[in-house]
Amino acid sequence: MLFNSYTFWIFFAVVALVYRFLDHRGRNHFLLLSSYVFYGYWDWRFLTLIAFSTVVDFVAGRRIARSQASGSLGREWLLASLIANLGLLAVFKYFGFFVSEFNTLLAAFGWEKGLPGVELILPVGISFYTFQTLSYTIDVYQGKTRPAQNPIDFAVYVSFFPQLVAGPIERSSHLLPQVVEPRPKLDEARFREGLYLVMGGLFRKVVIADNMAMIANQIFSRPTEQLSGAEVLIGVYAFAFQIYGDFSGYSSIAQGTAKWLGFDLMDNFRHPYFARSPREFWQRWHISLSTWLRDYLYIPLGGNRKGSWFTYRNLMITMVLGGLWHGAAWTFVIWGAIHGIWLALHRGLGGARGGSRQENRMVDGIKIVVTFHLVCLTWLFFRAENLEQALGMLEVLFAGPWVWNEALTGFLVLMGFFLIPLLVFEIWLERRENLYSLNELGWVSRGAVYLFILLMLLFFGAPERQEFIYFRF
Repeated sequence: MLFNSYTFWIFFAVVALVYRFLDHRGRNHFLLLSSYVFYGYWDWRFLTLIAFSTVVDFVAGRRIARSQASGSLGREWLLASLIANLGLLAVFKYFGFFVSEFNTLLAAFGWEKGLPGVELILPVGISFYTFQTLSYTIDVYQGKTRPAQNPIDFAVYVSFFPQLVAGPIERSSHLLPQVVEPRPKLDEARFREGLYLVMGGLFRKVVIADNMAMIANQIFSRPTEQLSGAEVLIGVYAFAFQIYGDFSGYSSIAQGTAKWLGFDLMDNFRHPYFARSPREFWQRWHISLSTWLRDYLYIPLGGNRKGSWFTYRNLMITMVLGGLWHGAAWTFVIWGAIHGIWLALHRGLGGARGGSRQENRMVDGIKIVVTFHLVCLTWLFFRAENLEQALGMLEVLFAGPWVWNEALTGFLVLMGFFLIPLLVFEIWLERRENLYSLNELGWVSRGAVYLFILLMLLFFGAPERQEFIYFRF
């Protein structure tokens, strides 16, 4: 059920209408049912995986707390949670990849027969909800959150449908209390905030991401030897705004629909293409994942507490595993490794101390442009179908040939038509340092913006609707 489909909005309208007339306990039961219907719309068989994760981590959290109350650490229950959650990811997401690579290694040594491969369907959103439930048991073990007392409440925390299949990855300390306690009614302020988030998210997804996808797909689907450096560059730019519009759009719609149901989800994006360094980029991009990796991987590895070389090692491990989280392919591993090297170099050159927000505007602008283009360079590996295509396009980008034609002029004009309004609005928001500044304006100004968005959605949506990119992860 796509957020940019009539099916979803009919589903949400029914959910919101029934939800309004229920008491708190009834709302939680209904939310659980609705979330399972939402997820089962793709493939009902995978509901067993969510139910399995829910039961394992609910029991593990309570057992950990009970063990600690009696003087034990409860490590065996934490280990059970780790094995269950990471085991699901290993089987469904990585088993086929590692078997294939192992067979390739055997073939290199002359072994013709390898391990039998198994093609498994990747369950939608498995990386998101397994990380969410895993963080819960770790937080209970570390005493950062109290264990859930009601299995229905915990099941809603795990499967809450607005953010179930593509995040944000919510911490139990933030979302679970909102499930347990009665939620505020939908008043004018919450409706207005939700409308802003939903309209902005639909614009970024339907108008920006899906139109940029048409350009990126045309270029990345062609053989590398038929491309020029200019075409590769246009394709990378198009994908950079496709993935931003797609993923930030999803997160925004998730926040808006949750807002209308009385929940406040975390901000997952803060204008990442205005970042001035790799460190700042990861403070603005996919914030729920970057903070998850920081708190549950980088810091437990030692963070920056054991000297420079250990810090660089920890950065590399964190980013490589972060790349692998996105998919079982060498392109994702290399994408993560490049970001790890970049973060380590930035830190080694003193960038970790950060800079003043009052820097010279020209210097600030140069940093933003350089950071954006280095991020785009890494997107080439993220988008490529395989390592051979990524390296081939990289070679064309830097070694040519550089040929300009009418098709590229058309692509550039199309990109400008769609991206200029987005960039103008985000520059305005960035200068005001408030993601919700539009709601501070009068109703005439807000109405003009919403009218513009509505017209763009009606007349300039992409001819082919695209699924959300992060549904694959």
